[in-house]
Amino acid sequence: MIIRLATTADFDQIWPIFHSIAKAGETYAYERDISQPQAFQLWMVTPRQTYVCEENGQILGTYYLKTNHAGPGSHVCNCGYMVAEAARGRGIASDMCEHSQQVALELGYQAMQFNFVASSNEGAVRLWQKLGFAIVGRLPQAFHHPTMGYIDALVLYKWLKAG
Repeated sequence: MIIRLATTADFDQIWPIFHSIAKAGETYAYERDISQPQAFQLWMVTPRQTYVCEENGQILGTYYLKTNHAGPGSHVCNCGYMVAEAARGRGIASDMCEHSQQVALELGYQAMQFNFVASSNEGAVRLWQKLGFAIVGRLPQAFHHPTMGYIDALVLYKWLKAG
């Protein structure tokens, strides 16, 4: 597996991953019926960089990295990760998160924040904590899960810069 910068042409393989996750409505605060052009804008254009995890020409996962806030908050980045359903359980999310932290440092960021993690996404929360992220905030009933109703959203944070 390799993790590399995404190209515009990669979106043909990213879209099914994105569409499946958005349509489920269980982990991202995207419209469940988001259009392909809207998704392209969110995932490929708005972020500072987008990456794919690829094996034998097949994209198994993807992540974006962007500045979380401008000005005094511009040293903190934000990332979002998606893994194809068939590729889950292979450590791809972990590999992408570790890769994104290195990229963040190379781009001059000092910290990484996940703004809106559905509390029901227990696997992701466990993974982020294992990789050194702390839950620093809980937004009561901020995420409207399609089957669980209103659940908490979590804010996770990690200082990346040593010293």
